[in-house]
Amino acid sequence: MTVVEISDAETGSRALIAVDAGFNCFEFVAKNGDAELDVIYAEEGFADGGKPPSHNGIPILFPFPNRIRSGRFSWDGVDYQLPESDVSYDGSGNAIHGFCLDCAWRVIEQSDNAVTGAFRLSVDAPERAELWPGDVELRLRYELRGTTLHSQFTVSNPGKAPVPWGVGTHSYFRLPLSVNSAVDDCTVFAPVKSARELVEYLPNGQLGEVPADADLRKSPKYGTLKLDNAFSGLDTSTDGNVETRVADPVSGRAVVQRFSADFQELVAFTPPWTEAICLEPYTCTTDAINLQSDEIDAGLRILAPGEIWTGMIDIEAQL
Repeated sequence: MTVVEISDAETGSRALIAVDAGFNCFEFVAKNGDAELDVIYAEEGFADGGKPPSHNGIPILFPFPNRIRSGRFSWDGVDYQLPESDVSYDGSGNAIHGFCLDCAWRVIEQSDNAVTGAFRLSVDAPERAELWPGDVELRLRYELRGTTLHSQFTVSNPGKAPVPWGVGTHSYFRLPLSVNSAVDDCTVFAPVKSARELVEYLPNGQLGEVPADADLRKSPKYGTLKLDNAFSGLDTSTDGNVETRVADPVSGRAVVQRFSADFQELVAFTPPWTEAICLEPYTCTTDAINLQSDEIDAGLRILAPGEIWTGMIDIEAQL
């Protein structure tokens, strides 16, 4: 597997990106003087292959994040069925997490502290090109800036017709943030405003109040949480971005995730197989392409030929 390492010369912070496994940043170690924080969880040996790409690091979800009901949808009068042999499925028979998290990307630019990868459906997964209503490309630039991992997303439509799309990340934030701290005492914050009502992990199109046992606005302790929740509508900070936070009250450390306001959906997930928290910014919600066809605003975006969209996600380690 091809792995690229980038580093920040001033602090010594470093990151590893698995180019052949969805351009997954599976290690980000932030350094500040003698202090060090391993921010991202991945199984030992992930870079050797054979580990689930959706269970490790920072999986990139594109051109749809999360699930599509039964892998079926219609677009512009054409019916699509995503076969299980060509796309990942969950245990309930729904397509999940897009087309690129298990594919090799192309490195198109690289320096000591930054690397840019590209995934174009017709080029990098041609066997899946007919499974989507049009060709679409995602470019992702990782750059280390001190103790911050900056990610710049660029989505473009190289085709001749409008194409639907959505993008999201599935970061596994490692807990606790200090060897002297307890996992259950770490706190989780996100500025959620409403919750998507889910039936077997799929939104039914209704928005409701944020459940009391998943109210991340109150910075609950990790030990009180069991999450697989979808939220919609996120409050922005004074800089116009959205900010989530995982904090360790004992050490005073925190991992702050900031992202552009176009990521207006958030999935929060406590994986049962490891001590980590996933706070997943999406541009659209789960099964958006079907909800949008039912005239429900699910955040699905449509890109005209030649049009370009950009967004960013920063992960800052405060230590």
